[in-house]
Amino acid sequence: GPVAETFRVIQGAVNEEYVRSTQGVFQFELSGDGGGTWYIDLKTKGGSAGFGKPPVTADVVMSMSSADFVKMFTDKLKSFMAFTPRISVIKSVMMLTYESRKML
Repeated sequence: GPVAETFRVIQGAVNEEYVRSTQGVFQFELSGDGGGTWYIDLKTKGGSAGFGKPPVTADVVMSMSSADFVKMFTDKLKSFMAFTPRISVIKSVMMLTYESRKML
């Protein structure tokens, strides 16, 4: 589904350099279609993203509908993916996470 696809894109963009510079773990509690617990781990060696609880305790936990999550990330990711390297995608994802946290 769209949530899994979004996390596949994020997983593909995670790299060691970005893990070193970010050192954060983000957990998403998504409701609705494709919902459940998802995470982006930018703390553990190599980093990872996917379904389930993160391998270590999350620094940020966010709750939203899966539709809002996909919309928020897909709209931004599309514009970044077209012309920027992968590391910029992850930076934009983290920036969005912090921005949306402020809104909640």
